[in-house]
Amino acid sequence: MKLRYVLTCSILLIGCQLSKTNNIETIRMIPEKTTTNQQIETNSIVVKEDPIPHAVTPQVQENIWDRITMQLELPVPDKQRINYYRNWYLKHPQHLETVAKRAEPFLYLITEKVEARGIPLEIALLPIVESAFDQFAYSHEQAAGLWQFVPDTGHRFGLKQNWWYDGRRDVIASTDAALDLLEYLHKKFNGNWFHALAAYNTGERRIFMAIRKNKSMGKPTDFWSLDLPKETSEYVPKLIAVADIIKHQHKYKLSLLPIVNKPVVGTVDPNVQMDLAQAANYAGLSLSELKSLNPGYNHWVTSPNGPTHFLLPHNKIDRFKRTFSDDGNKSINITRYKVKTGDSLSLIAQRHHTTIKVIKLANSLDSSNILSGQHLIIPNGLKVQTKYSLNDLRRFAKFSSKKNSDYKLSYRVKQGDSFWKISREQDISYKDLARWNGMNLQDPLHIGQKLTMWKRADDNVLIRTILYSIREGDSLSSIALQYNVSVSELVKWNSLKKHEYLKLRQKLKIYIDISETNSKTR
Repeated sequence: MKLRYVLTCSILLIGCQLSKTNNIETIRMIPEKTTTNQQIETNSIVVKEDPIPHAVTPQVQENIWDRITMQLELPVPDKQRINYYRNWYLKHPQHLETVAKRAEPFLYLITEKVEARGIPLEIALLPIVESAFDQFAYSHEQAAGLWQFVPDTGHRFGLKQNWWYDGRRDVIASTDAALDLLEYLHKKFNGNWFHALAAYNTGERRIFMAIRKNKSMGKPTDFWSLDLPKETSEYVPKLIAVADIIKHQHKYKLSLLPIVNKPVVGTVDPNVQMDLAQAANYAGLSLSELKSLNPGYNHWVTSPNGPTHFLLPHNKIDRFKRTFSDDGNKSINITRYKVKTGDSLSLIAQRHHTTIKVIKLANSLDSSNILSGQHLIIPNGLKVQTKYSLNDLRRFAKFSSKKNSDYKLSYRVKQGDSFWKISREQDISYKDLARWNGMNLQDPLHIGQKLTMWKRADDNVLIRTILYSIREGDSLSSIALQYNVSVSELVKWNSLKKHEYLKLRQKLKIYIDISETNSKTR
């Protein structure tokens, strides 16, 4: 009896052990990864693996905004400054609408370049803060372009600036330079992006000084704890706020203009000096459309020493190449010559293998009198023999002389203003002023009322309005010299008296022809 009991227990123990072993083996026989629809049968148990989901990457998104927001990585701390600018952008949705329209041709290009560097995608949104994606933006500190390079920093990071061309406004060149600068600053500040961004705005020296000051006082050295100029202390919060809004559009009930996640523009380089009007014709674009994509060119022709590339809509590139080739890869040879003491038109013409008639026509000269220091446009080797040459010269003359066109300004009504008084101060017709604003001459004006008016300017210039804050030692003549305008223009634009004393931090309105900001350099 006892033996039977022992045998029974042994059989039960062996059965339990076998069952446990089978369970273990069943688990082990289910592979971690199998092909789709593969089935595995073990002890009458069928295990079917779920299909592996297709990875949704930023690069396959249809909308470039989605591609960017999937890669935003900078922290969004709960700071008053961030909250303030988040609320500002949400209260002014039309601002981001304008930004999105301006960004449409360039955002894919910039995003690709940022991704290639492996840096935060917030950087692709930086032109929103810097320039509102206005490729012709120009500041009172003489910063230009989408990335707002000042002249010295532009030179430092390889951006050419001369009479012909300003690399600070060239979208491709300035983007590469901006990313070079940001990577340099990121390394300088030991991988701290907030410090690097602040230094991009105000300079690395000022950030290092603020950090050293906090260290000496035993204070934290993070961006939020630094004592910085107002503009810089608001700069990083603006970027973080706008990135947060774009990332959470649905949460904030914002709908940005969708931008297709594919190349919109591409580069062609004819490798010859070219008239912009002719280049536009080859591409099937208007001159203004070509200029909007190629804001680096200051005038009506590319530089004789380069660059000579063009950014064009993708669907226009083949047409440009074909028509350019069909026209014999036609180029022009234009230089800008500074008259020296002892020069005459005949000597200059002989030196450049052209004629006096050509030089006079190209520069709208009525006589052969020229002055030392004067600049002349010289069509080298061009003789007036064909109808095409004559048309070219007339176009050169049109751009060399001042041809009027309109640009829009806003005016706020002050106490004592009337249509007649404003028209006299602004050198416009009082009837036009009323018409532009849909008013009758008898309608009353109210203090603070905003009026629209149109002024006349050179057809080939891009006017930008800046507000200049008077600094210690400033005078009307020094400001006029700095911005390449006249004292009389400053007086007129700001309704000043010629001998009126300027006050510290007084604001002056200045209208800048940004194509002439480099006219003092070759």
